Amino acid sequence: MTSLTDLLLLGREKDLASERGVSCTGELPEASDPTLVARAIAARSSLGARAMVLGHHYQRDEVIQFADITGDSFKLAQAAAENSTAEFIFFCGVHFMAESADILTSNDQKVILPDLAAGCSMADMATNQQVRDAWKEFERLNIAQKTIPVTYMNSSAAIKSFTGENGGTICTSSNAERAMRWAFEQGEKIFFLPDQHLGRNTAVLKLGLNLSDCVVWNPWKPNGGLTDDEISNAKVILWRGHCSVHGRFSVENIDEVRKRIPEVKVLVHPECQHDVVRNSDVVGSTEMIIKTVAQSPAGSKWAVGTELNLVKRLAANNPDKTVVFLDKTVCYCSTMNRIDLPHLVWAMESLAEGRLVNQIKVDEKTAHFARVALERMLALP
Repeated sequence: MTSLTDLLLLGREKDLASERGVSCTGELPEASDPTLVARAIAARSSLGARAMVLGHHYQRDEVIQFADITGDSFKLAQAAAENSTAEFIFFCGVHFMAESADILTSNDQKVILPDLAAGCSMADMATNQQVRDAWKEFERLNIAQKTIPVTYMNSSAAIKSFTGENGGTICTSSNAERAMRWAFEQGEKIFFLPDQHLGRNTAVLKLGLNLSDCVVWNPWKPNGGLTDDEISNAKVILWRGHCSVHGRFSVENIDEVRKRIPEVKVLVHPECQHDVVRNSDVVGSTEMIIKTVAQSPAGSKWAVGTELNLVKRLAANNPDKTVVFLDKTVCYCSTMNRIDLPHLVWAMESLAEGRLVNQIKVDEKTAHFARVALERMLALP
């Protein structure tokens, strides 16, 4: 059965494709094509040093095998910013990541997203108009001038642009603590968006604030569902957004896995809910999760609360350890999973034939302040 989310994503794919004059309908290789891997190798070889393939950790193995660099959103943003030679960058991730790569690379470089429907439900939870409407309320309360926006990488280019325009910075799960400390050095309050859980967990568990110091702004309610006093007294105003994958993990999952696997340690991403993070043994970014498992002693046991493609890869790469998915039910990131080998082959073969498809291009006005915010992030220690 097709879900409402899938239908919306399919609609977005058609809209984006139409907007860019691009369509891959009927052009994709069959997923069962036995020559698919050979075709991918041939296409990648023909492009040579003209192209670079970036692969996010949540991608399928069939895609990751062709990535020149793998990493989380922070590492891949750095890789895009540091590369000045590749003419084409294939971003095997989601839409907001490809936008960031376009913003950070030169005008001569072109960023390609193999499937335009590879979006992010969290990023879609904060629109440019909603965020600017919230800011107008902050201006009405005379708190905007002392409020610093800190925006998670999982956001649109327009939201990043708003952040740069208003003196803020971007962050990832790797550097959220440093970004928020920087923000408090610049002002008295933080407007954290769009992931409430990362903002709350960082504020309370890393910066030592109280839960009562944080309020949640609901864009679907007048005044964010808050009183003027609640907004004025808060130290951190959290946007009402979340990750559909990490938000599903629960304390019940933790209790169940601890009963089922004696001496297991629970390792989760900071996008998880606050009570899940508090009841886990280790909390960290995607890169930290990988390093924690890799550097742990043989025989150690881990229940990992993050995207399933990564957990399966961790288990395969660490056969001397027990690595299981924290939730017993299967949950891939549905939008990340849209980047598959047929789409990557189609995009590479098209380029090899002289046809540029699915280019992600951010308009210069939006890109200017988004670049300011991203460069502030990259400059953080």
